[in-house]
Amino acid sequence: MTSGLRALTSRGRSFIASGLAAMLCAVVLGEQDLLRIGVLIAALPLLAAVVVARTRYRLSCARRLDPPRTETGSDATVTLRLENITRLPTGLLLIEDTVPYALGARPRFILDRVESRGIREIDYRVRSDLRGRFPIGPLTVRISDPFGLVELTRSFTISDTLVVTPRVVALPHVRLSGEWSGGGESRTRSVAAAGDDDVAPREYRQGDDLRRVHWRSTARYGELMVRREEQQWQSRGALLLDTRRYAHRGEGPRSSFEVAVSAAASIGVHLAREGLGLRLVTDQGAQHLDDVGASWSLLDALAVVRTGSARSLEYGVGALRQGGGDGLVVAVLGGIDVEQAEALARLRHGNMTGVAVLLDVAGWERPELGSNEEYRAAQAVLAGAGWRVVRLPSGVSIADVWPEAGQRGRFATSGGAV
Repeated sequence: MTSGLRALTSRGRSFIASGLAAMLCAVVLGEQDLLRIGVLIAALPLLAAVVVARTRYRLSCARRLDPPRTETGSDATVTLRLENITRLPTGLLLIEDTVPYALGARPRFILDRVESRGIREIDYRVRSDLRGRFPIGPLTVRISDPFGLVELTRSFTISDTLVVTPRVVALPHVRLSGEWSGGGESRTRSVAAAGDDDVAPREYRQGDDLRRVHWRSTARYGELMVRREEQQWQSRGALLLDTRRYAHRGEGPRSSFEVAVSAAASIGVHLAREGLGLRLVTDQGAQHLDDVGASWSLLDALAVVRTGSARSLEYGVGALRQGGGDGLVVAVLGGIDVEQAEALARLRHGNMTGVAVLLDVAGWERPELGSNEEYRAAQAVLAGAGWRVVRLPSGVSIADVWPEAGQRGRFATSGGAV
């Protein structure tokens, strides 16, 4: 009863106040009919509170995100599945799901009646122009009487997470020498040279070629085992993203930092699809990836990357040097000076291929000024050390300038190499 009284809506409280006022006037004026009306008006929300408070609905809730990972500016569909698992039908239900402000307004729905063992599915769309991991849920169900006098709120505990990744654009294929350190033939020869005892078998799966059955392991484990598929060596590469707040200009989705994140995502996905095992490094050091070389892992990391307060790239350069073994290093950089360019230039050695995507951050403030002298000097330092330098001005897509990464010994502009 106490919870029901607390759940009285403004309409319910108004009914009680009106009923009490009518009863008071009836006593003063001696009107019995008015007294009966006042009692009825005041008793109606109280009866509704008793009925709603004694309601024992049992609902189960499931939520599905399609897709669970989406790009900025793209829609995702959220499907709510409610099931009445009791033998009693429900009354009027007000459904409200909890979503962050970045995904839009909270979706609200009204279900008139759910029969016993009945199931209802509700769809709604969410969209975000900002990267990040956004929790969706928990779901809130408000039980109300038909007159709207009482409203009782009950919440579920489950929630899901929508990952909004940077925008990825398709890049043309560019041959980057030094990208591969081995091939499938060398892998095959090394397995053959290792001998039959060193083969790592796995259990037989439907459709496996019987010629690949490994009989010695089959006898050892008591079940059919086959040799693992021969795989190519996976070359290693590194992707350096400049996240220094000092090095970027602009605010919001069109800032130079967001363009840099989108460019890094596009390059990373492109190289991962070509079979390169890529690790992510920022000016704050190496970033953890759940599955190195998988594009989804890289996109998840880039979805939550933020700018930092560092003013130099020393931690990023140190992480690249400490990791080592990279056949390819791609650096997506904001504004850098000659000293930082020289530190990056010293990373390149031997057959390693270095590609520097330089954002012309001056264009995000005043495009008519063009590149400043310090920016051009940093380009010259990197190009002189053998890096392939690609200039990315404001308003230009990374797909338009990426072919310039295949040119050696020169650095590129938006209109061509110089």
